[in-house]
This record gives sequence, C-alpha cells and structure tokens, in this order.
Amino acid sequence: MDTEIAQTDDLRLVALQSAVNCTDMFVRFTLSEWSLRPMSEEAAQAATHLVSVVVNHSDAQAPGFVSVRLRIHGNNLVIEVEDEAGVLPGTVPEDPAGTRVEVFPSGRGRIARCELELPRGMRASDVPLPRRDPKRTSPSEQRSEPDSEDFDPQVMERLLSSLSKRGGQRPSHE
Repeated sequence: MDTEIAQTDDLRLVALQSAVNCTDMFVRFTLSEWSLRPMSEEAAQAATHLVSVVVNHSDAQAPGFVSVRLRIHGNNLVIEVEDEAGVLPGTVPEDPAGTRVEVFPSGRGRIARCELELPRGMRASDVPLPRRDPKRTSPSEQRSEPDSEDFDPQVMERLLSSLSKRGGQRPSHE
C-alpha cells in the first residue's frame, strides 16, 4: 500500500450557497500553487458537486460547517468534503464527469471522498512544494527601527495626509 502524502490543504466553510463558489476558488488556487493547473477544472467540478450536495441538504436557517480537504496521495488527488452536521446522504450521485464518490462516517458527521489521477503518471513526490518568499528574520532578530528599504518617507507622508483628510484635521502631536 502506498502511504506517500506530499501535499494537503483544507478549508472550513459554513454550509451555505456561498460555500460552493468559495470551494471552486479554493481548489483552483491550491492546484495552481501545487503546479497542477491541468487538473483544476475537473477537480473544481468534483469538489463543488460534493459541497453542493451538503449545502442542498443543510438547513439554511441553521447551517452547519463543511470542510473541503485536498491531498496528494500516491498518484492521486484526493478530494474530501466533510459534513460536520451529518446531513450528507449515505450515497452521493456521481458528478457530471462521472467521478466515483464514496461516503463514510466521520467523528463529526460524514465524509464524501473521490480521487482523481494525477496527470502524466505523476506521483506525490513529483508535486513541488509551493514557493514562498523566504522569511526575513526571526522575531528575536527583529530590530526596532524599520529597514531603510522598507520605509519610504513619501509614502508615509501621503498616508498621513490621507488619514488627516478623512478625520477633518491632521492629528496633533503633543
């Protein structure tokens, strides 16, 4: 059994109609970060389908939470949608692309899960980590004075001027 998991990300939402659009954006952004854009359309369609099922079965007056989880496992993208209120039916129809969905109980409710194969025979280890800017300094190394490259007096003057116009007067320095 392949237990290799290289990436994981999740998002917790209120089970309202807006969760469907948020799920779509979350999936597309995450797959872009993971350099898996070719899978974005299919994955977004599968994830939004699962979230839609939860939203359609939720009480709009007292909605629960729904969590969307993406994982790269082996040679698959795993999409899990956890319904914390337990409104998800025991079976979920396949999404329009025909992706097979499994539903099983979780500690809080139910999880609907589907898997999509990674492109071109990729494996989890082939998916690069998202690029992040390096951390400048640790908190213990921070100085009390801003770096000259981070501080532009003209920008600060424009900011203070703008703030003073909003308040009617420039703040006095006593």
